[in-house]
Amino acid sequence: MKFLALLLLLPLLALAEPATVIRATDLKKEPATDSATVASLAENTAIEVLERKGGWTRVKAPGGEGWVRMLALRLGGTTAAKPGASGVTEMFNVARTGTSGTQVTTGVRGLDAEQIANAQPNPAELAKLEKFAADREAASGFASQGKLSPTSVDYPK
Repeated sequence: MKFLALLLLLPLLALAEPATVIRATDLKKEPATDSATVASLAENTAIEVLERKGGWTRVKAPGGEGWVRMLALRLGGTTAAKPGASGVTEMFNVARTGTSGTQVTTGVRGLDAEQIANAQPNPAELAKLEKFAADREAASGFASQGKLSPTSVDYPK
């Protein structure tokens, strides 16, 4: 009897986790900034989380299925219950996360060996980064506006 009950509840555990897009973002084909854009997702779009990989989350959205940056999402969807919801999903969220699923902390651990081995240069991203660089003259001009003076700092040994 217990086995049958477990089999009946198993599909509930496999349901995708609801989430909401917190700012307009692109839905990417692969978990990479230079990947092709599948669709654009507007702020407050309801989506379903399917998988997580590093700082990326694979989702099912109205515009298709693809990857978005994890920090563009609020996991748990909205705080209001869905029409017809029985509370069973919330019960499993408590068992799985220790909370109701409405508070989530995220982080990125860094690159693994496979990602480093497969890394490719991205000249377009480097060009963007170089636009933020300041030359000595610009830095001196900025410092003089704030009445700042140069200070030498030794490198740590």
